[in-house]
Amino acid sequence: MTIKVEKDWWKTLFDEVYLRTDARSVCDEELTRQEVDFLIRKLGLLKTDPILDLCGGHGRHALEFSRQGFQRVVLLDYSASLLNHGHHAARLSKLDTAFIQGDARRPGLKDKAFKAVLIMGCSFGYFIDDAENCKILEGVHRMLRPSGHVLLDLPNREYVIKHFTPEIRHKADHDLEIIRKRELKDDTIYAREKVVSSSHGLIRINNYCTRLYDLNEITGLLVENGFGDIHSESDFMDRSDSGNYGSMTRRMVVMARKT
Repeated sequence: MTIKVEKDWWKTLFDEVYLRTDARSVCDEELTRQEVDFLIRKLGLLKTDPILDLCGGHGRHALEFSRQGFQRVVLLDYSASLLNHGHHAARLSKLDTAFIQGDARRPGLKDKAFKAVLIMGCSFGYFIDDAENCKILEGVHRMLRPSGHVLLDLPNREYVIKHFTPEIRHKADHDLEIIRKRELKDDTIYAREKVVSSSHGLIRINNYCTRLYDLNEITGLLVENGFGDIHSESDFMDRSDSGNYGSMTRRMVVMARKT
């Protein structure tokens, strides 16, 4: 089977169904707190530092920053569904997190506005054409203040390749089963996701892809786009002992500073 992926697949995948199919990762409050605590510690963030959660979805990290007292937290994502979900959660908790709809390649935000830009949840590498992924880094560099930080949360390429399986199945809740057929080609995972309800049958089928970077590759891209002082950790939030979470099982975080 050859899995064909539309170049704009990401425009339709991330919605309320996604919050159910990936709930074990993206709706895990304790995992989110641990991740945000790590970010604050590693980047030395102060509560007065303006933060951009780029491709931040429904705001699990952005909202946690706001809960912890950060005064200016902005989230940008393309999905209106996820943004609505996050905005509603912010209102219920009386948080002033800002939710903005936009394309990460052309965010339309002010230059030199943020102390840190975070791209979490393996959200970097959605474009098959590396030039499109680089546009995101170009924009990040413009939006950062001098000496500001970018942090990329990426699949751990070596782990993913070593433990690659052509099919992953899991139950999302009492009703949904998710079956993902996968192919690995040219350092990119192509996946065909089928979501089936025990009560309503087939919910949907979506194809998507994720580019895998090793540390040398991502370091090169960062340097080309004006970043230095690059550090990484290869076992960020390792969950390999508790099951197969796909690209989220073991991740690599790469931190860099605007030069």
